[in-house]
Amino acid sequence: MTDAASRRPTVYDVAQEAGVSIASVSFAFRRPERISEATRERVLAAARRLGYAPSAAARGLANGRTGILGLHAFDLMLERAEPRDVSPPRPDARPTPLPAGDIIPWSLTDDETLADPRAFPLYVDEVQRGFALECWMLGRPVVLSSGSDSDVSVADTAGRVDGLAIFPSPVLPAALLRMPATIPTVLFSVAPGDDPHHRVRVDNAGGMRGLIDHLVHDHGYDDVAFVGRQEGFDNTQRFLEYRASLARWGQRPREEPIDGTVRGPHRMVEQLADLQARGALPRALVCATDQHALMALDALSALGVRVPEQVAVTGFDGILAGRLSVPALTSVRQPMEAMGRAAARILAGKAGPVPEGQSRFDAVFAPRLLIRHSCGC
Repeated sequence: MTDAASRRPTVYDVAQEAGVSIASVSFAFRRPERISEATRERVLAAARRLGYAPSAAARGLANGRTGILGLHAFDLMLERAEPRDVSPPRPDARPTPLPAGDIIPWSLTDDETLADPRAFPLYVDEVQRGFALECWMLGRPVVLSSGSDSDVSVADTAGRVDGLAIFPSPVLPAALLRMPATIPTVLFSVAPGDDPHHRVRVDNAGGMRGLIDHLVHDHGYDDVAFVGRQEGFDNTQRFLEYRASLARWGQRPREEPIDGTVRGPHRMVEQLADLQARGALPRALVCATDQHALMALDALSALGVRVPEQVAVTGFDGILAGRLSVPALTSVRQPMEAMGRAAARILAGKAGPVPEGQSRFDAVFAPRLLIRHSCGC
């Protein structure tokens, strides 16, 4: 194949094929009202024959911008609670050829298991959906990237976009040091700080306060324990407000949370079993996230503990899996899609003026208490 045949067609090729100027080609795709319908049809027909598509990157060479907005998540797949063989394939392994036009049968194998919704970061999924929808409404292309907790991967993505939204991670501070100062950045669920980055987060304290008020005032629970390690800003804020809210009701919170995490090995089952053996199970478990709460439901069921009759369980985030659990999970719902949309508007410069006296946005969303059966209602 010759170089001419293999290279990507350009705006100049389309202009020559259609017998028009390169400005007319640009107008045909971006400003069709500026040219006649006949000219536009001629340009589009030429583009189809040549296999031409407008390039955002090429436009960026002219104005220094690509129009693309990016969204980066460090871990797109949370680790499973059970170890799994992830050894590389054998060197002599060959892919199975696909039959043409036939329906391909499938069956569960060692490498293909039915997906547990708790193995996915559904908070990330819902925020990402809102981000992508808002970018679509704004006519902005989207780059989705992940880096497996690598600070280098953020800088790679930042070099391809006009603005970048980033989910939290322990390596985020190091990643931000690699970011170009000229790239607008939105951080999800990260504590306010003295830096140039925008924030989009939820009112963790307000959500936890409403939940504790419901458990103590409406149910009269007087022994409420917290489940979840202090991993990240959200969980830490929720634990602090759990303690403060119980103190306002004149109750003494348990000093240490019951240890549970969706990131690899955890001690939730072990600690709940120990509490049951000592007759010290709390009357209610307030979990840092819905994923912690769903694990608690499984653990209590395995111990023969009835929820909510013996132990009430609540979550935080409001992911779909909590609605489908048995019993359905009482939770504090974050407006995750709205948070994703807000981040896209901020990066696109469509969020309005920055509040007076501030140099950046700190958008704090109010959560909503979802009362279902797991709390005893």
